[in-house]
Amino acid sequence: MSDPKFHQESLIETTPPKSLEFEIVFDGGSLGNPGKGYGSFEITSRGEIYKMGREEYTGSITNNQAEHMTLIESLKWLADDLGEDRSKATVTIHGDSQLVVNQINGTWKVKNARMVPLVDEAKKLFKQFGRCTIAWHPRAKSVERLGH
Repeated sequence: MSDPKFHQESLIETTPPKSLEFEIVFDGGSLGNPGKGYGSFEITSRGEIYKMGREEYTGSITNNQAEHMTLIESLKWLADDLGEDRSKATVTIHGDSQLVVNQINGTWKVKNARMVPLVDEAKKLFKQFGRCTIAWHPRAKSVERLGH
């Protein structure tokens, strides 16, 4: 299996946020499992779209890897964009993968060796923000926000 890499396909950005309160909705998957990976995220601030992103990953990855990778890319983008202000930001994250949510929250063990560095990276990114939480939401919410 080749090493999955991030490839940025398209991004939509709007005006700078009015506050340091953000919501991230993310979803990832693969065509085949494993297969070609993809993911989308939407970052809002007080209900207004701040950024939308679509990722495609090279190599053959699993749905779970794509979910984690998309979460990581959304957090990296927000941290980089906010710069030093990230330490003051409140970030609420929603995803439809119970595995990702429960692994990040520490409720479920990370049993797959390929997931360990992804979970560790996401947790490290969480610590860069003033407050960062992640919660599960039904698949229909992801589809409503991201289209898949």
